[in-house]
Amino acid sequence: MATHALSTRVSEMLGAKYPIFGFTHEIDVVVEVCLAGGIGVYGGTRNTPEEITEALEEISSRVGDLPFGIDLVLPKNMPEKNNREEIEAELPNAHRNFVDHLYEKYNVPRDNLPGARSRFVRSEEVARNQLDAVLRSDAKIFAMGVGSPPEMIGAAKEFGKTVLSLVGAPRHAEKALDAGADLIVAQGYDAGAHTGEIGTFSLVPQIVDLVAGKVPVLAAGGVATGRHIAAAFALGAEGVWMGTPWLTTKEHNTSPKMLNQLLNASSNDTVRSRSDSGKTLRMIKSAWSEEWDTEGNPKPLQMPYHDILVGDLLGSISRHQVEPLLHQPAGQGIAFFNEVKTVRETMEAFVAEASAVVQR
Repeated sequence: MATHALSTRVSEMLGAKYPIFGFTHEIDVVVEVCLAGGIGVYGGTRNTPEEITEALEEISSRVGDLPFGIDLVLPKNMPEKNNREEIEAELPNAHRNFVDHLYEKYNVPRDNLPGARSRFVRSEEVARNQLDAVLRSDAKIFAMGVGSPPEMIGAAKEFGKTVLSLVGAPRHAEKALDAGADLIVAQGYDAGAHTGEIGTFSLVPQIVDLVAGKVPVLAAGGVATGRHIAAAFALGAEGVWMGTPWLTTKEHNTSPKMLNQLLNASSNDTVRSRSDSGKTLRMIKSAWSEEWDTEGNPKPLQMPYHDILVGDLLGSISRHQVEPLLHQPAGQGIAFFNEVKTVRETMEAFVAEASAVVQR
């Protein structure tokens, strides 16, 4: 493969044109990122093992030999069994009553269907079955969005997968390195979804120094332009991990109401909140995050109890597009995305600007 101004150890290692990872829950976006020279990563943590198998087979059939991956969230201390009744029996009444109050206050239909977070309990049982689906797939890359269980890293490497671990602090990077991760994604405070306390510019060089060249580092969190990509290289990263830029692309098929929020959002319109999953997650501010942050209202429960508490309600909010409560995980880089473009146009703009800055 011909080298490019943006070629690094990462692009060579994986056989991709550019060391630009595109994380998304949409199959079409994964495919388009790959076809545009990047590395698409499918967010599969809320999918059943059967759905993971189907999604990865479809991606593989459409991208051929191009590298692509899948991301799972594997936090510690989850229950052993996928038993919703057991979790529900432990939910405090004050929290149940508050959820009932939100249904009434915002006229959310009770359609008795689960949401993405309540279709199953995040548990050791589900994680093992999801991993099994990943191991049997053609995905070359296995990414772990939260947690780096050594036994899972070992299994993935035995199956020839390249293992990525997303970390928000140096201590997490040390654990991931010890467990055998092949790449470390240093994800700063600016990032969408589950993110830590340290800003990207402070975190990336610390992780680069810590790994001391043993494995490549990717920068994540607020990476939203070609200039950011070039800055990541200057900090010692050998690639970038991007999630927020794809939310406003044509292929993402975001609902019109949510798309309007995203296109008009500034960096100040995002907030880190535990109101979706029980773990801190950066999202677009809405009445949803405000209600859970209001003095006197219950505080979010720990994962996976919070998932089961609010999952059906979140599902109904999304299905019925209940505007005040609609929100989306997104990073502070959302400020740079105020028009709908295709994934290919977005990638081309990143590559052109980053190459020009790197060469300058």
